[in-house]
Formats: sequence, C-alpha cells, structure tokens
Amino acid sequence: MNFANINDAKVFFSTNKEIINAKPFVKWVGGKRQLIKQFDKLFPLEFNNYFEPFLGGGAVFFNLQKKKSFLSDVNSELVNTYQIIKTKPKELISFLETCEYSKSFYEEIRAWDREENWQKNYSTIERAGRFIYLNRTCFNGLYRVNSKGQFNVPMGAYNNPDIIQRENILNVSKLLNKTKAEIKLQSFEKVVEKAKAGDFVYFDPPYDVLTTSANFTSYNESGFGRDMQIKLRDVFLKLDKKGCKVMLSNHNTEFIREIYSGFRFEIVKAKRNVNSKASGRGEVEEIVVMNY
Repeated sequence: MNFANINDAKVFFSTNKEIINAKPFVKWVGGKRQLIKQFDKLFPLEFNNYFEPFLGGGAVFFNLQKKKSFLSDVNSELVNTYQIIKTKPKELISFLETCEYSKSFYEEIRAWDREENWQKNYSTIERAGRFIYLNRTCFNGLYRVNSKGQFNVPMGAYNNPDIIQRENILNVSKLLNKTKAEIKLQSFEKVVEKAKAGDFVYFDPPYDVLTTSANFTSYNESGFGRDMQIKLRDVFLKLDKKGCKVMLSNHNTEFIREIYSGFRFEIVKAKRNVNSKASGRGEVEEIVVMNY
C-alpha cells in the first residue's frame, strides 16, 4: 500500500475512527500540546498498544486516541484525578461546582495536605477536585510541592478561570473509557514491563537541566537527576531490543545527545510559559529521540 506522504497515510489509518474532542484538563510543565503538530510527523504510522509512563497533562495520549493505553505517573494526586475522571466524572463536576474562586477558599483547600494522613481525610473525588481547582487557579498553573510534599504555590490572578471544564471532563472520561486506559501510580520502568513488540512507548520525563538555575524537575518529592536519565536510557535500550517503537523527549543538551547516540533524533522548538520567572520563559530547543 503506497501513500504520497505521511499525512495521507495518517488520514487513511484514521478513517472510520471516532475522534473525541478531549484535551488536557491541567496545565503542566513541559506539556506537549503546543508541539503536537510537529510531533504528528514523528509518530509511528502503525502500532499496537500505547504506553505513556510520564503522563502529566497527557497531550500525546489525547492526540493519538489509541484503542488500548497504559498510562502512569509517580504523582499520586495526578493519577487519582485521571482515575476519578474515568470512573466518576459527574461526581467530580458536582464537587467543582461548589468551589469558590477566592483567596480564602484557595488557601483553605491548599492547606488540606498540611493535615496528618490528609489523603485519608478526604474522598478520592474531593482530592481530584482539589487538584484541578489548584491547577486552574494557582500562579502560572505550576505544580510544585515542598520537601514535605505540601503544595506551596500561591494563588494566581485570573479574571474568570474555567475551573469546572464540564464538557472537557466528560469528553476526557469518554476517551479514557474508549481506550480502555489503565491508569496507575507506577514508575516508568514498571509500567513498560508489559510492552511487547509492535507497541509504542512515549517517554516525556522531567528534563535534563539546561542551566544550574533550572528548578522545575521536582514534579514529585523525589526529583529526577542524571542518574535517573541514564536509568531511563537503559529502559529505552531494553524496549528497543524487544521490538517496541520508542520515542523520547528531552532538552537538547550534550548529555542527552551523548547517552542516546546512535538513535535517530529531531530537534523541535517549544515555548515555555509555565515558569515562576519571566526570564525562564521563551523558546527552547527540545530533542526527540526515536528508534524507528
């Protein structure tokens, strides 16, 4: 079967595929929504199951809409929110409708995680609602916790933030169910153990630092240093040997180019708007590594 170009092939393979208008429901550092058009030409044309171990905002998942997906992250509140959207979207929306956009309410709900064993004090629906509320109303949509795992971002200044996102949450729920998504609180090396030849794995880890001032690699309390980048590279190599199709994003640094030498790569440019300092925003080069 021959195609004039890759876009014709994508159109052919997406024929009769119901497209659900779902999009990321949270702002996320390093989110890939703005890069999807550049990524479209880089995704493999055909694959079986889809794996995304560093789920975050999930922009690639929302774009691919693969029939069977394995999604994971190490952020327990993020994972809980995806699980609740999949199983109890209407209950979540009902909770969000009770949330006020005010400084007093913001500080009250933010303080939940200061309580001892706080996750047991609130329902999974309340925790998911809190996660979305804080993400939609905090300064710059930044998810940041201190050494105790406590959310410590101040309230942002918005005229009319869309906290509830009713239609989108319902669509996200529909897509998660349609793709039979397995959403788990797991490390990247654990979730991809199920990956087989012909499956597609996309890695979007916390990025290698561009400078010593880069300070947003702590999406959870553990951080992600160069020792973890090497561990991820080793998992990439194992998946390559298994016959999986693997794609990885990172900053275009000498270190990343070195540890993935021998693999195909493309350079894309991304704008970084989610940063506490204006000087930290702007256009940066990202490397996309592929084994296909």
